[in-house]
Amino acid sequence: MSDQIRVLIVDDIPETREHLTKLLGFEPDIEVVAAAASGPEAIEAGVRLLPHIVLMDINMPGMDGIAATEQLSSLVPGAAVIMMSVQGEADYLRRSMLAGAREFLVKPFGADELAASIRQVFAREREKLGRIAERPGAAAATPASSGEAVPGTIVTVFSPKGGVGRTTIAVNLAVAAQETLGKRVALVDASLQFGDVGVLLNLDARTKSIADLVPEMAAGEPESLETALVTHGSGVQVLLAPPTPETAELITAPYVRRVLEHLQKSHDLVVVDAWPWFNDMTLTVLDVSDLILTVFTLEITSIKNLRLFFEVADQLGYENGKVKLVLNRADSTLGIRVADVEHSIGRKVDHSIVSDGRTVVYALNRGVPVVTGNRETPVSHDILKLARAVCGEQIEHRAAKTQQPARRSLFAWR
Repeated sequence: MSDQIRVLIVDDIPETREHLTKLLGFEPDIEVVAAAASGPEAIEAGVRLLPHIVLMDINMPGMDGIAATEQLSSLVPGAAVIMMSVQGEADYLRRSMLAGAREFLVKPFGADELAASIRQVFAREREKLGRIAERPGAAAATPASSGEAVPGTIVTVFSPKGGVGRTTIAVNLAVAAQETLGKRVALVDASLQFGDVGVLLNLDARTKSIADLVPEMAAGEPESLETALVTHGSGVQVLLAPPTPETAELITAPYVRRVLEHLQKSHDLVVVDAWPWFNDMTLTVLDVSDLILTVFTLEITSIKNLRLFFEVADQLGYENGKVKLVLNRADSTLGIRVADVEHSIGRKVDHSIVSDGRTVVYALNRGVPVVTGNRETPVSHDILKLARAVCGEQIEHRAAKTQQPARRSLFAWR
């Protein structure tokens, strides 16, 4: 049947090849077209049969699975490799993805997991090819006289301390800008190891995530970015964090910068949820941002870390207009006055969001943003007010960004 997924099995153990063939024989939409016992056999069969999916064992005598994958990726670009291994170490995963593999399965795995992986990889590759085919027509439909499109605004929601509601604000800010203000919004989960954006939006990172872009990362250009985006019911296009923490090690800071710049060209607003930790990835995200919404609460630890962050921001050369203060749970009576905080850090609070723990937690547990499920609550009104302010500040902060001096190194004194 023409709509079947054509699979090539590559493993040096005959019993494994036979077992996998039997497992897939029960799947009506999957056809095993051949089985190879070595890397050279796999390349020959791949070139001759043009399979959609190649199940590749990583450990084989002679040419191993990684070397065979590198050659197949070049000779048969339409064949997506799913690497198989009895070892699940991060180094194996990294080397496999950089060689061009699209998925990594740790043996032993069940029939359901195997079939699901094959279907997911096949669907992603077919979507990728469809988008590539559409590009020439889309380019031709764009009038030459329309001029260069104005880039969108990159807004990073950051906090130097966890537990202050950063992800909740980032998610609801993105949804409010898309649903209520009619903006084209992309939401990026830059908390690569333990991102929660997918949980708050009830999205599954195992289906699509930034991990799908690892094979092309060496080239530096996010050509397949559109195929890794998940469209939420609100219309927000979401780039989720990897499904497993070890996969985060494969994502490089320069590549994330290119991803954000690419999204900026096709969206009015790019909202980034950044991890509360100073490393190369976070600093890169903060550098490329037009606006940094720094979230804090009226707790002494949060205020202490906030003061330290502003010292770092000054060292990095960020102008005052780039960093905005957002006080979350602003009406909480915790014995600290806002005026005292402003005096202590030498900056005014730019935006405030009221405390409504019951509504917010209920929305979180349902996977429905509070600005969607509880539009009339005070917390939703505050977030919408923040979204209006962010969208209204686009031109001002983009202009300031072009005049910003190069960032001084955070570790310059070492």
